[in-house]
Amino acid sequence: MCTSDNDKLFLSQLDDAVYLCQQRQKPYFFPFLSERKQAVAKHYLDSVCFSTYSFFGGYDDSERKVLGLYFYDEIESFPVTALEITFRKADKLTHRDFLGALMSLGIERDTVGDILVEDGRCVVFVKSDISSYITSQLFKIGNAGVKIKEANPETLPKGRGFDEESYVVASLRLDAVVAAVTGLSREKTKQLICSGNVSLNFLPCDNISKTIESGDSLSIRGKGKYKINGVLGETKKHRIRVSIIHYR
Repeated sequence: MCTSDNDKLFLSQLDDAVYLCQQRQKPYFFPFLSERKQAVAKHYLDSVCFSTYSFFGGYDDSERKVLGLYFYDEIESFPVTALEITFRKADKLTHRDFLGALMSLGIERDTVGDILVEDGRCVVFVKSDISSYITSQLFKIGNAGVKIKEANPETLPKGRGFDEESYVVASLRLDAVVAAVTGLSREKTKQLICSGNVSLNFLPCDNISKTIESGDSLSIRGKGKYKINGVLGETKKHRIRVSIIHYR
């Protein structure tokens, strides 16, 4: 599980946070975490039998989430604020434009959650303690003028979207599923997995025979992110048909 110095530092921070939460009997909040760090955190907290925690990114199905540890009752309010940024549809601003503008304000990446963009509108989730600073400082993104206010989280841009496709595989082994979605040969698929370029549920997995289950997430470097949406049944030749979501 612990594969790098960054992982070791993060686990040390988790250990300290659990101690502080228990000693002070007050909630403890981490910044926004990537899906991989969420998986690392969950594994560690479960291993030390600390069950009073939850993740929240501002809306259902968010990718980046704040981790909250609590002592008694579940946290009712996370320090997460949604900001709506509006601009001319003709300006065609992208996720990268918004992230770059926010970083240029001198704020840290882990204080920013998901950024959802559509024509003329963006909703960005941030730690609440920096929301007023962003509102008072952000007037232009590139050459485009913008207006910013607190967003209604009930009406969000659709974001990047996804495609849902079905594949026929010989089995639900990791190598069979990866080969299906990438179109690579068996040997190249094996090399891809064994070289650490495939993550299962946001953690690196080099076990080519690992069984994939419905609901599992796959990240393949250079190919994208996928989710096993469900097993649709068997073909007449006893191969397995699976539904897989590919996030754009």
